[in-house]
Order: sequence, then C-alpha cells, then structure tokens
Amino acid sequence: MAKLPRRVLPSGRALAILPPYLWLVVFFLVPFLLVVKISFSEMQFGIPPYSPLIELQEGVLRVSLQLQGYARLFTDNLYVATYLSSLKMAAVTTVFCILIGYPLTYCIARSDPRTRTLLLLAVILPFWTSLLLRVYAWIGILRNDGLLNNFLMWLGLIDTPLEIYRTDLAVYIGLVYAYLPFFILPLYSHLVKLDGRLLEAAYDLGARPWRAFVSITLPLSRNGIIAGAMLVFIPTVGEYVIPELLGGASTLMIGRVMWTEFFGNTDWPMAAAVTCVMVLLLLVPLALFQHSQVRALEERR
Repeated sequence: MAKLPRRVLPSGRALAILPPYLWLVVFFLVPFLLVVKISFSEMQFGIPPYSPLIELQEGVLRVSLQLQGYARLFTDNLYVATYLSSLKMAAVTTVFCILIGYPLTYCIARSDPRTRTLLLLAVILPFWTSLLLRVYAWIGILRNDGLLNNFLMWLGLIDTPLEIYRTDLAVYIGLVYAYLPFFILPLYSHLVKLDGRLLEAAYDLGARPWRAFVSITLPLSRNGIIAGAMLVFIPTVGEYVIPELLGGASTLMIGRVMWTEFFGNTDWPMAAAVTCVMVLLLLVPLALFQHSQVRALEERR
C-alpha cells in the first residue's frame, strides 16, 4: 500500500520570522519599489504628477523608462555637491559621536549598578520628548540673543554675539546631540558584558591601563563601535528636520533637496531619483557592517 505524502508544515522558526518579514515587505519594500518606479517616470502636470511607465495604446503595450532624473544627478553640480556635503556632515557627526560617546559609555558601563541605571535613564530621557521640540530648544540656545551668547557675554568672554545659529556648526551640534544616544546604547551592550578578569590579568602581567585598553577593551568593543556608528551615519545622511531648523541657506543636505523637489518643485521623479541614489550610497556602509559581523562570528567559531 502506497504511503500518502506527508503534509509539509512550516516550522516554528518560519512561523516566528514570517510576521516581521511581512511587515518589512509591506511597509518598506513595496513603498521603496514604488519610489523606484516613480524615479523612471517623467514629470507632468496632473494627478499623479508623473507619467505612467506602462501604457496600453491601441492594443500596443508601451514601456517607457525616463532616465533624465538620474542623468541630472551626475551632471548637475548642485546634486553632486549635496551628496558630498551630506556624506561629509554624516561622517563628521559620526566621528564626534564616537569621540564623545565612547568615554561616556565606558564610564556608564564601569559604574556601580545603581549609578549605571540613573546614567542610562539620562541617556534615554531625551527620547521621551519630541525631536522637533528639542531642536527648537537648541534654537533658543544658539541664536544671537539666545542663552549661550547671553551667558558668554555675562561672563565677559565675548563682546558681540557669536554667529552660530543658521550655520553648519549649529547643524553639527544638533546632529551630535540628537544621534549620540544611538551610538551609546549599542556600545553599552558590548562594554557592560566585558569580563573584568581580562583587565585584571593584564594588570597582573604588568600592562599599564592604556595598554590594557588598547589590547583588550577596544578590540572587544569593536562591533559595538561599528553598530553605533552605522546607527548614527545612516539616518544622518538623510536628515531633514535639524538642517532645516538650524542650518542656513548654504547648508546642503539630501533631505532638504528631496523636500524641495517633492513639495516645492512638485518634481516627484527627480525627488525619487535622489532618494534611490541615496539608498544605494547607504548600502555600502551596510554591506561593510554585515561583512564585519560575519567575520566576527567566524572568528568566534
């Protein structure tokens, strides 16, 4: 008697990962594919403000891919300068987050449990307030008649207000302030798990504190540094709110360009092309991060 084929049922692991995959497909992949589709269209007046890619005319199926938007990106100096400026500002912000965040995170991880909880709460506390409100608070601090200039003039350190508001410096201050917690939290998860006996053994063998830090602490926290740097760099490239509120007219950022193309010029294909190229640029650091993670797993084995 022939055996009936067993019904193949999805495993528990497949059922567990299916909902997040569906969420990513519906709310991330499908919208991005729509943006890619719009990027190959042509601007037109109407609703929607772009031409269709596929049309059926007199029984003939016509597919038209417009590449003017991508051609303008690489021929117009404004877009090239905007991409370079965004990458530069994101890189500088990431470096300052590392320089400020690493010592701060190290002190938090080495504190006693009660103090550690309070310090972590202080890091997380800004997330309880809207980013827009926090950026507006920086406007009150950095403008010419703001708190910072008034305080410095009261101390007698300056005679005239410092021109900080509506400059790139103000944008850097806002970006570092907003994204510093994104660097601290993943790095903290690595430093808090560091085995203190390794440092004690290094001290017993005659290593000085800086030598033990360079040889033990820094290499073991490398993945945390990379993860935190990626969490800072990637969203900073496309940031819009902070450059718009704190930056001046000369502050070039991809987010501001996309906003102008979408809502100012109503040129959706051009804005979509700007978005697609930005995503491709961000895939490079993501690929490097994934490569470092795979190497770390292989080294552990």
